[in-house]
Amino acid sequence: MSKRTVELHWGKHHQDYVDGLNKQLATSPLYGYTLEDLIKEAYNNGNPLPEYNNAAQVWNHHFFWESMQPEGGGLPEGGVLQQIEKDFGSFTNFREEFIRSALQLLGSGWVWLVLKRNETKLSVVHTQNAIFPLAFGDIPIINLDLCMLTT
Repeated sequence: MSKRTVELHWGKHHQDYVDGLNKQLATSPLYGYTLEDLIKEAYNNGNPLPEYNNAAQVWNHHFFWESMQPEGGGLPEGGVLQQIEKDFGSFTNFREEFIRSALQLLGSGWVWLVLKRNETKLSVVHTQNAIFPLAFGDIPIINLDLCMLTT
């Protein structure tokens, strides 16, 4: 990812979600919730409250940035790689499914590697806009933002 893309995406796009959420929470009964609890509550069983989009995008972006490092990339290590190989057959198979899922997403959204809690199995899912896997009980492992990365 280019320096310009990081500056625009983190310094402007992500910051807009943070500022928007702070403004909403100033008058919200959800003020004081942890970010994860706020998102789960604001998801409102699929009928999202106004705070949901900004809160979920703040969390999604924070998770995205935390997965990066200078000169990063390469294969995961340890248990994550072992579980990927178990659930997808190989890292190559996982990578192909992750890419395929990204290409199927129309509009803005995210591609996720998640642990399906009820199946104890890794799965690739994509979500539209700010939809957040924890709302469904899935545990996120990695994500890819498909919103502005072509900048």
